[in-house]
Amino acid sequence: MAQDWERLRREYHDDGYVVFENVLDRDTVQLASDHVEWLREKNPQLRPEQLHHWLMWEDPFWTRLVAREALLDLVEPLLGPNIALFASHYICKPGGDGLPVLWHQDGSYWPLEPMEVITAWLAVDDSTPENGCMRVLPGSHRGPLLRHHRHDQDAVLGTEIRPEDLDEARAVDVTVPAGGVSLHHPLLIHGSNPNRSSRRRCGLTIRYIPTSTRITRDDWKTFLMRGAAVPGVNQYFPFPDYDPVQHFPGTAVMENTPSRA
Repeated sequence: MAQDWERLRREYHDDGYVVFENVLDRDTVQLASDHVEWLREKNPQLRPEQLHHWLMWEDPFWTRLVAREALLDLVEPLLGPNIALFASHYICKPGGDGLPVLWHQDGSYWPLEPMEVITAWLAVDDSTPENGCMRVLPGSHRGPLLRHHRHDQDAVLGTEIRPEDLDEARAVDVTVPAGGVSLHHPLLIHGSNPNRSSRRRCGLTIRYIPTSTRITRDDWKTFLMRGAAVPGVNQYFPFPDYDPVQHFPGTAVMENTPSRA
């Protein structure tokens, strides 16, 4: 997949985000969609927006999905050749009652030193304004980390940047077709509206870090994606083995297909 890497760097530097279409092939995206439904059946106690990172730790399909070369190729020009996974999270907004994500900056939540991290947002479904796509304030990543406040709304995150502390009129919708990916900076102000449409809006967030960035939580499990570890910075775990009895059946398909889309 040929990309204009200078465009990537320029747009990411100027706006704090960039969008690519057709990053993963249709069959892989369909497997990801089926994986979400399998996870929901296995975790009925969770809202579909809350399929969090710890579910990935022993999930061989998930770990292999985020290690696809087509995804790593997008972030390497910005992070360098030595890449680890910090976290991943499906945010699946069902049609009709999908929860909003209030305005926030990712860097306010994460135990990383330094805050060198890129989020790749993989569209499992077409993500549009009608079904609650991501909205961003372009260029806001060049400003400071703003104060985040607790709120009592029914939303994906428990804190927000209050609307009076930002210029919401500058917000733009980030439309991403299924199989496409947006990248965004940890200080970019972003959020999304609730999904009141009849269509599901599912995306997979993937947080990649250079191996020089330290994860400061001792109970965190992470994986080396590409290149080499920096000695003494993080402990990396082996990818879990596939067990057809307990794991998502599509893992067998993933293991037998090329990792580059």
